[in-house]
Amino acid sequence: MKNECFNIQNLDLVFGKKPKKAFEALDKGMNRDEIHQEWNQIVAVQNANFRVYQGEIFVIMGLSGSGKSSLLRCLNGMNGRSHGNIRGQILFIDPLTEQFVDISHCNNDLIMKIRKHKISMVFQQFGLMPWRTVEENVGYPLEIQKISPSEIKKQVAEKLILVGLSEWKDKFPHELSGGMQQRVGLARAFVTDADVLLMDEPFSALDPLHRKHLQEEILQLQIHLKKTIVFVTHDFSEALKIGTRIAIMEAGKILQIGVPKDLIDNPACEIVKHFTSEVQIANSIYS
Repeated sequence: MKNECFNIQNLDLVFGKKPKKAFEALDKGMNRDEIHQEWNQIVAVQNANFRVYQGEIFVIMGLSGSGKSSLLRCLNGMNGRSHGNIRGQILFIDPLTEQFVDISHCNNDLIMKIRKHKISMVFQQFGLMPWRTVEENVGYPLEIQKISPSEIKKQVAEKLILVGLSEWKDKFPHELSGGMQQRVGLARAFVTDADVLLMDEPFSALDPLHRKHLQEEILQLQIHLKKTIVFVTHDFSEALKIGTRIAIMEAGKILQIGVPKDLIDNPACEIVKHFTSEVQIANSIYS
């Protein structure tokens, strides 16, 4: 039996000042557009149910406005605590202690601890500090944890080797290409040694060549690090390349979850079929 990392049940996420009205409307069967028109509330996620297993790359994909990034941000409490209102279950299972943590209702000290040590986030915008060198940017999360300077230097050096940037450690972000800046962002996420990486369209701003290269790097790094990765993208080809399983979203709802072969051979609806119809599948996906 696979070990779970996240267990999400009946999750709704609403943005607006009248979330109770939105939840009541959902229960009455009103759709997203009707709720927005009637109550000016945005239903970002509706009745999401899924599990993420340890060591897999779980891809959430959909077009702009589908709710994929909103859903991702629920997994570390960015949405549902200070931003938006949720109902339902978001359980995180610590792979080391097997402790169950309710992400949406645990106290602030625990959620901050989880963000520092257990669940790391990689954004589309690299978020690098321009006044810091590559080495200093990567080491920043460890500074927050009050790690000793000598240990920071050691751990940063290891992660820069991992992403192939050792020789660039003294450079500043503006001296790097977009692909290299994104690798700095990856190294910064890896340096926390977090069990889970949440990646919000991390390669979408890159040119096709750098994008393909970093997709391949993620797959190679996953072989060695065996992290649990939840990866958001709007590109079905990218989802096919890196995803162990894929969840396809539209208008806040998860339409289908499956391995690439299942989605292509047995699309659950016309929207899923539209995503998969023009993709040429390599034989390896069917193995």
